[in-house]
Amino acid sequence: MSVDLNGIGPGQVNTTRTPADKAANSANSASPAADQAKAQGPAARGENVSLSSQAKNMKHLEEKLGDYPEMDDDRIAQIRSALDNGTYKIDAEKLAQKMLEMDESIFG
Repeated sequence: MSVDLNGIGPGQVNTTRTPADKAANSANSASPAADQAKAQGPAARGENVSLSSQAKNMKHLEEKLGDYPEMDDDRIAQIRSALDNGTYKIDAEKLAQKMLEMDESIFG
């Protein structure tokens, strides 16, 4: 899920305020329009949320991936059978190369 944080101002971020800040803030917000806007929910003030095209693409990919099984049961059965009868071969060269690639992807 993607969240666009552009346009967030200091009044929209949760920050810790001291009691003195709260008292000064309540003294400054005496306008009835501001109090009415605070009383209304976000939908009543006309606020909306829109997803970026990247977020929409991610959702579409997630739905497509949901159609595939999490595990390949046939491949698991083949490997189990090979392990049981002792025919499973490990390519040490390929294993070492994959370990080096993974190390590089993690640590750069």
